[in-house]
Amino acid sequence: MNAVVGTHDLLLVTLDTLRYDVAERLIEQGRTPNLAAVLPGGRWERRHAPGSFTYASHAAMLAGFWPTPVSPGPHPRPFAATFPGSETTAKETWVFDAPHLPAGLERAGYHTVCIGGVGFFNKLTPLGSVLPGMFAESHWEPSFGVTDPASLEHQIDRVGEVMARQPPDRRLFLLVNVSALHQPNWFYLPGATRERGDTLESHAAALEYVDRHIGRLLDLMRRPCFVVICSDHGTAYGEDGHIGHRIGHEVVWTVPYGEFVLC
Repeated sequence: MNAVVGTHDLLLVTLDTLRYDVAERLIEQGRTPNLAAVLPGGRWERRHAPGSFTYASHAAMLAGFWPTPVSPGPHPRPFAATFPGSETTAKETWVFDAPHLPAGLERAGYHTVCIGGVGFFNKLTPLGSVLPGMFAESHWEPSFGVTDPASLEHQIDRVGEVMARQPPDRRLFLLVNVSALHQPNWFYLPGATRERGDTLESHAAALEYVDRHIGRLLDLMRRPCFVVICSDHGTAYGEDGHIGHRIGHEVVWTVPYGEFVLC
């Protein structure tokens, strides 16, 4: 990261609530061709989330604790706040002396922007203002949220507006929290009804929706750009009797991860 920070724009796309098993199955079935085209080797990397729900996971990621490889570590982190005794800060880690990554990047000359999605980014309450408050510029409106079937399209429209006014000589760190995978997602599955509710199939259909539009988001980014697309946590649809997340279940803790450079 020491060779990337300062020379590349940075894009973090969090596919909120996306399960690894669903993401990998759709890749294998050829149902997410646009994601397959940019992921290294056309596959997701299996990782462990730093938290079991949105707030915890994003707070950790924005402190430098990104999803961890599932193989035995320690695994050097790409970004890390100054912290005595850290065992995952290595020579290749970009270290920042700030309370969180956006502040560290801002001190390094970056403009930091957040395009929110789920409720922890809505800025309607003190709690919903914590994560977006880390950024110099943040955006949220109801059409970006979980109840709008075209939420990602609206978010990408806003990204286009943001990119259009970026000065060419200033680097950018952009976080896009994609809400489409999060409940409710039944409306992405043809024939599904509100009464039946969300299922693994509608979760998969939501990912297909994201795949149809992710290319437009990537096309808006300036080159070179270091990109991470990952989930912040998974969610349960009845496994062992569990529904939702904020629980210590395998389907919640295991997430898809991919990183690459747009040149």
